[in-house]
Amino acid sequence: MPPPSPPKLKRTLYTGTFVSTPTPSSLEVLEDYAIAVDEEGVLSERVQIDLSEEGSERDLEKWVKKNWDGWEWVDGGMGVGKGKGKGKGRGRWWFPGFVDTHIHASQYLNVGIFGKTTLLDWLNTYTFPLESSLSSLTKARRVYSACVSRTLSHGTTTASYYATKHVASTNLLADICLEKGQRAFIGRVCMDNDLNPDHLRDESPEQAVQDTKATIAHIDSVDPSHALVTPIITPRFVPSCSSSLLSGLGALAKETDLPIQTHLSENTNEIALVRRLFPSHDSYSHVYDTHGLLTPKTVLAHCVHLSPEERTLLKKRGSSVSHCPVSNTSISSGLCPVRQLLDDGIDVGLGTDVSGGYSASILVAAREAAMVSRTLAAVAPEAPPLSGAGSEVLPEHSTNARDRKKLSVEECLHLATRGGAKCLGLEGKVGGFEVGMQWDAQLVALDDADGGDGDGPGGVGDEGPVELWGEETWGDKVAKWMFCGDDRCTKRVFVRGRLVHERR
Repeated sequence: MPPPSPPKLKRTLYTGTFVSTPTPSSLEVLEDYAIAVDEEGVLSERVQIDLSEEGSERDLEKWVKKNWDGWEWVDGGMGVGKGKGKGKGRGRWWFPGFVDTHIHASQYLNVGIFGKTTLLDWLNTYTFPLESSLSSLTKARRVYSACVSRTLSHGTTTASYYATKHVASTNLLADICLEKGQRAFIGRVCMDNDLNPDHLRDESPEQAVQDTKATIAHIDSVDPSHALVTPIITPRFVPSCSSSLLSGLGALAKETDLPIQTHLSENTNEIALVRRLFPSHDSYSHVYDTHGLLTPKTVLAHCVHLSPEERTLLKKRGSSVSHCPVSNTSISSGLCPVRQLLDDGIDVGLGTDVSGGYSASILVAAREAAMVSRTLAAVAPEAPPLSGAGSEVLPEHSTNARDRKKLSVEECLHLATRGGAKCLGLEGKVGGFEVGMQWDAQLVALDDADGGDGDGPGGVGDEGPVELWGEETWGDKVAKWMFCGDDRCTKRVFVRGRLVHERR
């Protein structure tokens, strides 16, 4: 039985400052704007607010009543009439909802637990035992409900989830996403070869495909148009799958035209294992390609150690990459060269990769993406000392070349929104504030931080970790949020026009 339908939306006007990243290098700030959202949760109009007609009081409420009578109204805390960067709204803005392109909902219970492990022993020590336990629907409901609620509280309006091999609990995850209103891609994890634990191994390639079809059918029954929840074909990764299973899933993807998610080149030991399992293939990427699993709808997590030939293949097939900087460092997989991927024309989004990643926050992933890029710049070879007339620094050793490895705040937040949307086939639908896009948005508030005048120990309040001093530009505020903010800064979250989280 599908979850009960939510109440019909009302036409709603949102006011305040709207911040987004239309391109990787730009930050768009629309101060004192109004955005109209229709009954379908779609942006129908955006206008700049002019209070000059409302008299000396500059009354926003009068302006709304005069121009938008009969509409619901949600104010994001405008600074109109309060002075540039000061007063109410100086640290409040609307921002597009985050897109998490890679997260294991089934591992949420283990967030923060990884010890000194690397990928393959981490799977056997922590991950497989936990995933096996989610055959229990009671436990699965607890874990999945907590995971979805937590990601929503961090501003994640879209998530691409891995569940487990268990059909019933995977279907339950889809139901929970619908109930809570999160846009989601739900993958029943396929893994059939002898390297998998007995309790998590699919009985056969045919059974794995049939069970995947069962989850697809369930999602089609509860959300026929995939307005919020979409099935996604999910081979765990090459070392978990037989050639027959990979071929079967490739054929299923072609038959259904559904997206695909999996892992690629996360860890050097994993890559060596793939070489042993598929010795006749040119590369890890080539294994997926020969089984019909590299498509324009494929999202590949990690991609830390791709060869130039593999990058060329991904670009040719139109497959995208989910950059997971937190887990890549947590379990010592490596530093993904994102600038290189972008320069090669490969689409990139961000993933939390819970629970290899220790946080379910895409904001944390964005800041770690910046830090990883700076680490890559720091460890890049320096120019050797010049000796003799005509000596030149090689291009790859130049300061400019090393600095280009760094990702800016704008680029990281673009990856967190529009970049992820493009990876998941949602380009033009979510990730920004253009007319015709859906209202997937979060209200960010930094001005609730006490800045040293609070009631907590030492005079610091508990309203948020970011302090504003009234001198910051909008670029400064956004940078402070990305590097210092947390879920306390996320006050409201909307998906397709519906309020799905409110911090009280």
